Amino acid sequence: MNSISPNLNIMIKAAEKASKVLIRDFGEVEKLQVSIKGPLDFVTNTDKKIEKILIEELNKAKKNYSILSEEIGIIENSDKDNFWVIDPIDGTTNFLHGIPHFAISIALKNKNEIISGLIYDPIKNEMFYAEKDNGAFLNNHRIRVSSKKNLNECLFASGGKVELNSKLNIRKSGCAALDLAYVASGRYDGYFQKDLNIWDIAAGLILVIEAGGKTNFKDNLNTNNLRVNAASNAIYEKMLENLDKF
Repeated sequence: MNSISPNLNIMIKAAEKASKVLIRDFGEVEKLQVSIKGPLDFVTNTDKKIEKILIEELNKAKKNYSILSEEIGIIENSDKDNFWVIDPIDGTTNFLHGIPHFAISIALKNKNEIISGLIYDPIKNEMFYAEKDNGAFLNNHRIRVSSKKNLNECLFASGGKVELNSKLNIRKSGCAALDLAYVASGRYDGYFQKDLNIWDIAAGLILVIEAGGKTNFKDNLNTNNLRVNAASNAIYEKMLENLDKF
């Protein structure tokens, strides 16, 4: 097993605890009560429960760290350099419709840099995680981005309502976190999407980078309205050339 930091261990334990509720509620998805948060964005009782568990578990271990979470927003504690960035359920619409493709996403942001990230798909029991300068992993096995160089052989992921005039082979899964995790593990060759929030992508960005890939982010991590490009170094520029209207 690879060596992980205490902070990543905290993240893993928090995600595993929260996932038990997530799996149970997914089995009873038809009973969930929802309130409308936006045109295609629902807040479920489960979303709020998962967020509460994650925050409680992270606070137990690091009570001074601040928090940025999708539902509750910003909680500033005494340590404002370190932020837990949380998406309780990325892929909420999939969850509500009984589609088993969603994930818990947790990242640790130090000042303006993501230093560790975790994406957990509880239905498939796939735990993707990465730490700065320590590689990317799936269930303790090292992962790397795709080595393909021919665009015709590549599969890309995107999302949102954007209609693309592109020759790329594109899939839309409805879960940005897992899209990025799949790029990191070589399942997808690239990913692009806009109008995202930091909690959608924070963990995925470090996964792609630590898996040997490239993204369009360095230190420009705002909270909202983010546009993301991610791929292997071999096809990153080729992908962008096919996204002139993106």
